[in-house]
Amino acid sequence: MIAFISDIHSNTEALEAVLAEIEHLGVERVLCLGDVIGYGPEPRATLQRVIEVAEFSLRGNHEDGCMNYASDFNPKARAAIDWTRDQLNLRDQPREQNFAFWNYLASMPDEHREGVMLLVHGSPRDPIREYIVPKDAQDRAKLDGCFAKFGEARLCFVGHSHVPGVYPESGGYLPIRELPDGYLLADDRAIVNIGSVGQPRDGDPRACFATFDGERVRFHRVEYDHAATAAKIRAIESLPDYLADRLGQGR
Repeated sequence: MIAFISDIHSNTEALEAVLAEIEHLGVERVLCLGDVIGYGPEPRATLQRVIEVAEFSLRGNHEDGCMNYASDFNPKARAAIDWTRDQLNLRDQPREQNFAFWNYLASMPDEHREGVMLLVHGSPRDPIREYIVPKDAQDRAKLDGCFAKFGEARLCFVGHSHVPGVYPESGGYLPIRELPDGYLLADDRAIVNIGSVGQPRDGDPRACFATFDGERVRFHRVEYDHAATAAKIRAIESLPDYLADRLGQGR
C-alpha cells in the first residue's frame, strides 16, 4: 500500500500526526506530491522528516518559488516564501545541512509515472502551478486537456488546491464525504486530489492524506494540534497572522 502526502507547508504537528497514522496502517511506501515548505513555521524540520520517510517529493510551487521566483504569489504567501528561504540559509546551522536541503529541492522531479499512476503537484498539463478545484468539473476543455496528458496512466494524483476529492473523466466532482469507502479504480480514468497535510481548505481542519492499494483510493483525516502550529506562526514576526488563523477553520 502507498501513502500519498502533500502540501505539508512546514507544519510538523500535522506531519507527525499523519506519519503516525501511516505507520499504524502498515503502509509500505510514502510518496510526497510537493509543497513540503511554505506558509508554516518549521521548514527545516519538515524537509528533514520528508527526506527521511518519503521515497521522493515532487516539486511544488512553493519549492519552485523558493528556488526561482515567487512574483505570482499573493503577498502573504510571498512573505512566507521569503522567510522560508532565509531559514534554509541560516548561518548558525551546519553548512552541510543547508546545502543538503537546497540539493534536495533542486532534485525534485516535476512528475512521476509508475504503472497506472501519474503523480504531479498541480495538474497533468502544468505539473507545478495549475490548480484543479471543484468548479473545474464544469470546465470540460480544461479537464480534457488534463486527461490528454495521462499517457498510460489511469489515475493522476495531485495536491496544490488543498481540497480533496475525485474528478472522473466521465464528469463531475466527488468530494470525500461522498466516498466513505474510497474510490475504486475502474474503466473511468480519474484525477485524485489527495488534500493537504498541513493546511486543509475544505472546511475541515484535520490533516488529510490518501492511500492506494492498487485497486482502491482511500482518504484519511487525522486530528492534530493546529493551535500549537498557529502559536508558532504568530511568534514569527515575518509570517502573517492570517496563516495561523486559517488552520483552525480549515480554509
